[in-house]
Amino acid sequence: METSSSSSSSSFSSSSIGLGSSNYGGVSSVSGSNNSNSRRYGINIAASSLIHAPLTTLLEYSGFLGGGGGSASSSQEREQLISPPPSSRGSNRGGGGGGEHHQDQEVTIRIIGGAESSSASSLPLSDDQDQPPGGPLISQALPSSHGTTTEPSSSTSYQRYDIQNFARWIEHVLPFSLLLLLVFIRQHLQGFCMALWIAAVLFKSNDILRKQTALKGERKKFFLVAMTVLFMLHVVSFYWWYRNDDLLYPLALLPPTKLPPFWHAVFIIVVNDAMVRQLAMAFKCILLMYYKNSSGQNYRKQGQMLTLVEYLLLFYRALLPAPVWYRFFLNKEYGSLFSSLVTGLYLTFKLTSVLRKIQLFVTALRALSRKEMHYGSYATSEQVNAAGDLCAICQEKMHAPILLCCKHIFCEDCVSEWFERERTCPLCRALVKPADIRSYSDGSTSLYFQLF
Repeated sequence: METSSSSSSSSFSSSSIGLGSSNYGGVSSVSGSNNSNSRRYGINIAASSLIHAPLTTLLEYSGFLGGGGGSASSSQEREQLISPPPSSRGSNRGGGGGGEHHQDQEVTIRIIGGAESSSASSLPLSDDQDQPPGGPLISQALPSSHGTTTEPSSSTSYQRYDIQNFARWIEHVLPFSLLLLLVFIRQHLQGFCMALWIAAVLFKSNDILRKQTALKGERKKFFLVAMTVLFMLHVVSFYWWYRNDDLLYPLALLPPTKLPPFWHAVFIIVVNDAMVRQLAMAFKCILLMYYKNSSGQNYRKQGQMLTLVEYLLLFYRALLPAPVWYRFFLNKEYGSLFSSLVTGLYLTFKLTSVLRKIQLFVTALRALSRKEMHYGSYATSEQVNAAGDLCAICQEKMHAPILLCCKHIFCEDCVSEWFERERTCPLCRALVKPADIRSYSDGSTSLYFQLF
């Protein structure tokens, strides 16, 4: 079907041309400003939509609901559909008689069915081919009666509809869930504050201990003594403050006297786990005072001792939650069969992790009792002269040179510090140190909570 508006119907033609010529500039300017803002920030999302329906808006923008990325292309298509005809652009460039040309312009609209759209798109018009007398042709493809359109399949539409409903349900439930979370935090406010305080103290203490370990001979004994006293005072004050919360029995690997509720059981485990690590940090400070001026073999022994203390701590921490959960799961209110079954499963799972911790502790103990170095041996004077009396790490004269398995020679202090972080040779990158266990020779402590 083809319709054309001639110059005789001046009302419809003038209003249509006025929309295409004058208002088009306003549309382009507004769209240009929006496009510049979207390019500036990288996101083209309305603030009101993000406030009222945040999840649905984000899903549409990402493309899960078919809305993402389509706004820019659709706006470009709309701008192309309302673009001014070439005759108007030519008349504007000509300058003379612009008003008369506005009155004589025509617009031709042709609506093509679905069966004709493919043939029309495959046969483009050439430059010398005649166009309709009204100027440019604005075409719109309509779906055919046989359903051969470019719309997504019905299954995809149903999936998008389900995702959209699920997103709306989450948006409906989210405010009430946040209210319940606020009430829960208010009910356990003291426990949350204590957990945050413990985490902050452990993180800062671990950072201080690592820095003191890296100072080697420059450590100040007064500072280490002060840190040891502060760590122990923190532990003693914490147990005195919660002296009525049944914390000492699980610390001695005994079940609590009373059946603890779930959140109280978690509180007991978290507090004991944190305080044990604080005591271990105090003991590491004493080790650093003992190995203050360590070098060579003593420095390596210091790293092995710190690693042994950490694996002993990991083994003890793996045992700490067992009495609390044993008392919690062995609840006769659930029935004897059910409580016995759950308790047996917990102890079985716990046994596997405890055996792994024992294996790591035995490996660290063997490394401490080993006299020789497992990554090399002391080099002779002939070997040092052949390789050059200059360490490739510190660029100074070698002190207590060590010959690695790859035949490279380094200072004992330099190579010992190197193998705290690496397992390969500094020069050839050959594998020298076996990956048996992780080394904690830098004085660090594991910050993960042992909840089970």
